[in-house]
Amino acid sequence: MSVLDGDPVAPSGWAIERFGQQAGRLAAAVPVQLAKAHAKAHATHLAAGLKKRSPYGATLAEAVRENLADTARELGEPVREVLGYEYAVINEYALFPFKYAGKPKPLDRARLPAKASPTRHRMLRAHGPEQREAIFDLDDGLITEEYLQLHETFEELGATTELVCVFFTADVESGIHAIHWGQAHLEPDRTFAWIHNEQLPVAPQPLE
Repeated sequence: MSVLDGDPVAPSGWAIERFGQQAGRLAAAVPVQLAKAHAKAHATHLAAGLKKRSPYGATLAEAVRENLADTARELGEPVREVLGYEYAVINEYALFPFKYAGKPKPLDRARLPAKASPTRHRMLRAHGPEQREAIFDLDDGLITEEYLQLHETFEELGATTELVCVFFTADVESGIHAIHWGQAHLEPDRTFAWIHNEQLPVAPQPLE
């Protein structure tokens, strides 16, 4: 059964502006796809039989990306590959999923880990909402090669494609706690300044 077979939710004006006629079906599908991803990650955790260094987190992250990409395909929307990872792109907005905590935690306390990949940094900086740094002209002496690389868009994603962040918290025993989506700046201290965010409902999470 397709996750799109259920009833679409009543989308917000913000969602309609970004996703158009797909907004309601997408808003309904995202929680279901996260629940399915948790079930897969939970099954992988049990199969591994490890108390520490569980594969739950890595499996969950990949399953969420794959499930959202599957949703894009069902909607007839493109899926674009960035360095081996698939991202759903709906109406030129790429869904960027991120588990920001392994326990319930307010969204305003979300922070990108120090060990996060350069790819994540670059996606958030180059494809996030208009950067506030762009309001001011940077002195040429302040523009480093690293700065230019972080703000260089991924051609695979599309230079004009913007990110919609899908942030959530989850753990192996309780599953998905909360889901938020919206648009945010990545700040220098790795926190996020949200331009807009909304909370999505959590779907039932039957385990595999």
